[in-house]
Amino acid sequence: MMDKHDRRPAADPDLEKRRLQRVHLEDPDVYRPLSVGVESEYRTDLERLRFTPSFARLADVTQVVTPGATDGVVHNRLTHSIKVTVVARSIAIALLRSSPPERLSALGGLNHVVCQVAAIAHDLGHPPFGHLGERTLDRLARDEFGLADGFEGNAQTFRIITELEVHDIGTDGLNLTAASRAGVLKYPWGRFAVPDPHPTTWEERPRGAGRGIDGPGAGKFNAYVPDLGEMVSVIDLLGLEPGRQTLECAVMDLADDIAYSLHDLEDFHRSGVLQYSPIANEFRSWLRDRASLHLMASDELGRLGQIPGGSLERLRRRAEAKDRWVYDEELFAEAVRIIGADFIDDVLARPYDGSMDSDRSISAFVGRWLDELVASARLNEHGGARAPLVTVAPLAWHQILVLKFIHQQFVLERPDLAMVQRGQASVLKHLVHMLDEWLSDRLDGRRAPQRLLDLVEVAEQGYRRVRDEEPWLLGNVDTTAVARMARGRGIIDYVASLSDSQAYAYSTRLGTTGSGVLWASGAL
Repeated sequence: MMDKHDRRPAADPDLEKRRLQRVHLEDPDVYRPLSVGVESEYRTDLERLRFTPSFARLADVTQVVTPGATDGVVHNRLTHSIKVTVVARSIAIALLRSSPPERLSALGGLNHVVCQVAAIAHDLGHPPFGHLGERTLDRLARDEFGLADGFEGNAQTFRIITELEVHDIGTDGLNLTAASRAGVLKYPWGRFAVPDPHPTTWEERPRGAGRGIDGPGAGKFNAYVPDLGEMVSVIDLLGLEPGRQTLECAVMDLADDIAYSLHDLEDFHRSGVLQYSPIANEFRSWLRDRASLHLMASDELGRLGQIPGGSLERLRRRAEAKDRWVYDEELFAEAVRIIGADFIDDVLARPYDGSMDSDRSISAFVGRWLDELVASARLNEHGGARAPLVTVAPLAWHQILVLKFIHQQFVLERPDLAMVQRGQASVLKHLVHMLDEWLSDRLDGRRAPQRLLDLVEVAEQGYRRVRDEEPWLLGNVDTTAVARMARGRGIIDYVASLSDSQAYAYSTRLGTTGSGVLWASGAL
């Protein structure tokens, strides 16, 4: 029996017209390159995104660790986004060639350029310092400004493309087609509201709808309260079922997983951060002791801490509990064996020394695995809220899981990285507090950066609209509270729009020393 959240619209002859619909009508007499044909409309979206300051800043936004933290060259959010775009295009073209057209139409349509649009845009909302910055701004938004929905990178992305970026006089956002706007809706719900019933209450919750690490409501979501109306309008326009991504979004989501699972291994191998012995010991111990580890109670496994093989066993249990639609015990073991042999014993066992042979070794591994994972992409015929529309073969799914585990366990948990991240969190806290203090100064607040003042005004307009039209979304708040929320959202929007270097520089300028470069190119 088909799950209630798995119903999809039947083929619709007017669907493409709705997918092409922009928020604002654009003058047909104004020349736009590539302005003829459906694909060209989507290419207009793609180039519109590529030429935004929001996309350019990703060159100086942390992917996993800040560039310069290691001796090697590491990915930033820009290079990551470019690679995701390449992978997304490859997956989309493969699906277009192998899937029945009527099946693609019934699932809402698939266009390879829209997949590239979604991939280019998917990380625009990431603040300085990557996921550390995301968690820090979330806590600050909730604790300091009473913003119940806090901060979330995916919601910020949607806010950027629909509200904060501009491309023309008199319009908000980039005025993208409906298909492109929907392409970034990885988690098409709010933190607490929309749709009703909220995905956090579903018996089978979609991926991302569980409670977040630091706060209540959905851990991942795609729209803040002022932007819920825009998100709902896109979902309704395309006839999407609650909680479901478009095909293009599903392709982007998979491409993101594939690229992320491989290029971080490449980065940290080249940098010498990944050490052969502890990783090999973890893999060999789990394969040797898997039977006894399986029988161990969860509380006992937790008490034993870093028992060899224990981290992989905890990963296996999480997959078994959360992804029953695809998890298979023997395939998990096979993925551990294959990656242990192909990456750990073949690549990692030989320390990277900067030689051409070392480069050939890691490059060959990444290229081979990219090809194999992309080639295994397919439409997912499995029903259920957690099952994505586009997935990979079951073994490949388990391999991606294990590949991501290596850097998550052996890089992200390092104390030296944690120390740097605590310093970065302090930078963001200081920035938010000082900007709030500046705007509160009745004598000097007018001299705050104009972009900051603009963002506060945009946020105030949004919260006033919600208060007048849908007050239940804000709760019982007075005018003063609304103004406070608007200021907070504007400050958070401003800080989130900075690059890593700008965050450091602005924090220094607003510090007690007042040091730092005064005159520089570009405006505040």
